[in-house]
Amino acid sequence: MKHSLLVVLALFGVPVLVAYAQSSGIPHLEKHGTATQLVVDGKPFLVLGAELFNSSSSSLDYMRPIWPRLAAIPLNTVLTPVSWELIEPREGQFDFALPDGLIQDARRNNLHLVFLWLASWKNGMSSYAPLWVKQDTHRFPRVIEKDGAPVEILSTLGKESMQADARAFAALMRHLREVDGEAHTVLMMQVENEVGVLGDSRDRSPAADQAFDGQVPRQLLSYLEQHRDTLLPEFRRVWEATGAKNAGTWREVFGPGPPTDEIFMAWNYARYVQYVTAAGKAEYPLPMYVNTWLAGSQSSPGEFPSGGPLPEVMDVWKAAGTAIDLYAPDIYAPNFAEWCDRYNRGGNPLFIPETRGGAAGQANVFYAVGQRETIGFSPFAIDSFEATERPALTDPNGELGKSYQALMQLAPFILEHEGQGRMAGFLLNREHPKATLELNGYRLNVSLDEIFGTEAETGFGLVIATGPAEFLGAGSGFRVSFQLKDGGPAHVGIGSVEEGTLSDNAWIPGRRLNGDENDQGRGWRFAPHRIRIEKVVLYRY
Repeated sequence: MKHSLLVVLALFGVPVLVAYAQSSGIPHLEKHGTATQLVVDGKPFLVLGAELFNSSSSSLDYMRPIWPRLAAIPLNTVLTPVSWELIEPREGQFDFALPDGLIQDARRNNLHLVFLWLASWKNGMSSYAPLWVKQDTHRFPRVIEKDGAPVEILSTLGKESMQADARAFAALMRHLREVDGEAHTVLMMQVENEVGVLGDSRDRSPAADQAFDGQVPRQLLSYLEQHRDTLLPEFRRVWEATGAKNAGTWREVFGPGPPTDEIFMAWNYARYVQYVTAAGKAEYPLPMYVNTWLAGSQSSPGEFPSGGPLPEVMDVWKAAGTAIDLYAPDIYAPNFAEWCDRYNRGGNPLFIPETRGGAAGQANVFYAVGQRETIGFSPFAIDSFEATERPALTDPNGELGKSYQALMQLAPFILEHEGQGRMAGFLLNREHPKATLELNGYRLNVSLDEIFGTEAETGFGLVIATGPAEFLGAGSGFRVSFQLKDGGPAHVGIGSVEEGTLSDNAWIPGRRLNGDENDQGRGWRFAPHRIRIEKVVLYRY
């Protein structure tokens, strides 16, 4: 298989490998209407996951008591690092005992894995590279910043660095195919982590300066010309502000200043990471993504990793190759929905590999799944249950687990209806207390729940149109009133509301909700402080 895949890659490129994955049963991505789904063993799969602390999975013994606790949250997928320094401690000598052990322990607890390849870069730095790489700065050159001093960041211009990283990643993927090619415990791969230059807007090593003063590569400019009408507006504005030139140096084509430095670094990180990703896919073509350290509203390149796949340079990454399947945001900022919206554009499927857990995660997952049809959702540092180190990120009170319990029940309906215009999600608070949805010919007026003069502080949920006049909903702290989308003389009434659960795709009714619980037939209510699944049937009069 190895040689045949390499030949396919050389002759036809990564898209053919994706087709190979689809035909062979390997986990892969498929379009479903407007949505993109992860398909595992022939069925769509919603990743309800969480990421471990950076160092937890470096010890199998440390992890063993944690696995059952993760399964009990409940999760279906764990995101965990696999680092270059532990895989190849000496050049050319590989040790796969750690990933093998992680796979076995995940299987024992009925969990899937997404491996994070921490290699040339992690959070912009190069601390996960093997010691033999760190010590040889001639073969593996460093970034040099404004003060003229090298920093612990491998330069993207180091050809041997790129080739060594790619060899190690290819060896890992070849091994995963051999040990997991039938069981499919490992679903996806993250390549590197939050890449980009920190401390300066670009690399200023001699090789980087020479490249920066040279011509913008024809490959990039041809892509921009061919895709001009579909470029993301953040990037298109920069290019067109200097005349949308099709030749010239980086300053001539994109103008002076840090934004051009960021574009230059984006191109160089992209070509490096695309190369590493393609080498891995040639061995075992799992879906592969790159994650992003997001920029603050007032921050400049270098204050965040300059060159990572932020929206303003995502088109540059796409121009460098097709091996990367999606670009994923690590969302810790309070404007969660805005970042979801910015990454779910231009054909980029949404996957959220890092975010907050706790109460924030409990609410945000409903928006990501219901409104943005995410492939998956994964709070960081989930193994710190006591919340002693990162209390804002963890889930000590089980908030995330309550959402996951509901979404696991709903997953078959979510995956059946997403991409068809029959599902929506929302986040409500006192600043944004209302949302309007249009599903199945109805207008749904969603607002914060209120009873006896007391309004909920927050509300969140999703709604799925499961029949001509039937909706499933889940969440907390909101209410819904219904109108016909096109107006008309008919009114819409609530025929019935049931609280219930789902098992094997079948609805199991609990209480019939009426009276105060549905505002005397005027609203579909989801009270605050608990997550419920409900079904409403409408009628017209």
